[in-house]
Amino acid sequence: MKILFLNPPFLYKFSREQRSPAVTKSGTIYYPMWLSYSAAYAEKSGHEIFLIDCPAEGHDFTKVKEILLHKDFVPELCVITTSTPSIYEDIATAERVKIEFPGVFLVLVGTHVSALPEETLNMSDKIDFIAFGEYDLTICELAQALEQSRAFESVPGIYFRSAGLIKTTGPRRYLEELDDIPFVSSIYHRFLNYRNYFYSANQYPVIALVTGRGCPFYCEYCLYPQTMHGHKFRKRSLENVINEIIYIKKNFPKVREIFFEDDTLTADKLRVEEFCRLLLERKIKLTWSTNSRAQVSYETLSLMKKAGCRLLCVGYESGSQEILNNFRKNITLEEELNFSKAARRAGVKVHGCFILGYKGETEDTVKQTIDWAIKLNPDTAQFFPLMVYPGTKAYSWAEENNLVKTCNFRDWLTQEGLHNTVINSEMFSGEELVRFCDSARRKFYLRFSYFFRRIIEGIFHPREGIRLAKAFLRFIKYLFRGSDV
Repeated sequence: MKILFLNPPFLYKFSREQRSPAVTKSGTIYYPMWLSYSAAYAEKSGHEIFLIDCPAEGHDFTKVKEILLHKDFVPELCVITTSTPSIYEDIATAERVKIEFPGVFLVLVGTHVSALPEETLNMSDKIDFIAFGEYDLTICELAQALEQSRAFESVPGIYFRSAGLIKTTGPRRYLEELDDIPFVSSIYHRFLNYRNYFYSANQYPVIALVTGRGCPFYCEYCLYPQTMHGHKFRKRSLENVINEIIYIKKNFPKVREIFFEDDTLTADKLRVEEFCRLLLERKIKLTWSTNSRAQVSYETLSLMKKAGCRLLCVGYESGSQEILNNFRKNITLEEELNFSKAARRAGVKVHGCFILGYKGETEDTVKQTIDWAIKLNPDTAQFFPLMVYPGTKAYSWAEENNLVKTCNFRDWLTQEGLHNTVINSEMFSGEELVRFCDSARRKFYLRFSYFFRRIIEGIFHPREGIRLAKAFLRFIKYLFRGSDV
C-alpha cells in the first residue's frame, strides 16, 4: 500500500512534535521524529512510503499536491500528525487530502488525538481513523487490513465510526523490540533536509533520535509519557544505537551533534555508563546531548563527558520543594543543587527548564524559583508559565478547578505562533504568570557575570560561540517584551 506520512501545513517553522508545540523564539524546530519512525516501520513491513514535512519546508497544500503528482505517488493511506494548537488546521488539511485523493483512507496520529480521539472524530466526517498512543505497529497492521480488504476491527489502537457510532479496538501493547524499527536517520536522509532543523541548545547541524521510549517518572505536566509512550522505559540495544551512530557519521558528515531525545536517557545509570564505555572503547568520536533528571552523580557525568556528552536538558522546574512535590517530580532541591555542582565540575553543560503556575504557586514560590535558577546557574535557561495539554494530569487539574481560560485550541498560540498561556493559576492570572516569566528571563540573562562567561566561552570555543550567537540573535527581540510567553 502507498502510505503518505504528512506533517501538515501550518505556520512556517512550527515545531509540531516538541513537547510544547509552537513557533519558538529561539528558532528551534524539531524533526518529525515519531512520524519518521512510523514511516520506517511501515516500509520495513512492505509498504511504499513518502514523507513530507510542510512546516520545515514552508509548503502549503498546493505544494504537497504538486510534489505527489511529480513523484507519481497517489496515496492510498495518509497518516497526518497533529498537535493541540494546530488541530483545526490539521483537520482542514485532512479534508483537502480527501478531496484531492478521493480513495484515500485518513488516519490522524499524535498527542492531541490520542488524548481526545472521540472529540476529534466528531470534528469531521472525513477522518476515517484515529491511531492513538504509540502508532508504529498500528499503522502497519491497519494498512495491511485495508490492502487485503480484511476487517480492521481486529487492529488494536484505533478509533473509527461504525453505524453512526464511534468505536475503539482498545489500547495496543507497547512495542518492546525497538531494534525492529529501522534507523530513523535513514528516513531523514531520504526525505528531509537536515539543515532545516535547529535546536537552540545544540550545535548545528543536529540529528535527533531516541535510544528508548517511555519514562519511568510521573511528572504531571509531561505530555508524551501520558499520551503516547507510557511509563515503562523500553530500550534499544546499545549495539543497535552504536550502529546508527556509525550510519549518521557516514551519511551526515557535516552533522556536529546528536541529540538523544529520550524522555530521560539517564534513568538507567548502568546503561548510560555502558554506552559511554562502548563509545570510548571503539574510539567513536561523537558530540552528543540528551534529556536528563538532576539526579546524576559526578562519576557518571565525568564518564559521559569523556564519551562526548556536551549538554543535558534538565527540568529543574521550581525552587520550591512544595511545588516540586505537587509536580510529582520525585526529586529534592538538595539533589538539584548537588547535580548542578557535579555537572559544572565534570564540564557538562546544562540547559535548565523552569515552570511557573502549578498548584500551590505564590509570590514567594515564584521568587524562590527565580533565585534558585540564578543560584543553580545553568548555561542556558527557559522560563514558562505552565503549559497544559489534553491528556495530562496538569490539564485535568486546571479543568477541574476552572482555570482553563478558553476552549479554542488556537488560543494555545499567539497570533505570531508563539507559546501562549491558556490558564490562570490559583493565585495569578495568566498575564501575571507571563510577566513573572519575562522578569525571570531578564534577571537570569541580563547579568554581567552571565554575559562575561558567555563571551569567554565564545572566544575559547568558537563553535559554541556561533551557536550562542545564532540563538541569541533570534531570542533577543523577545527579551524585553512582555506581551507573550
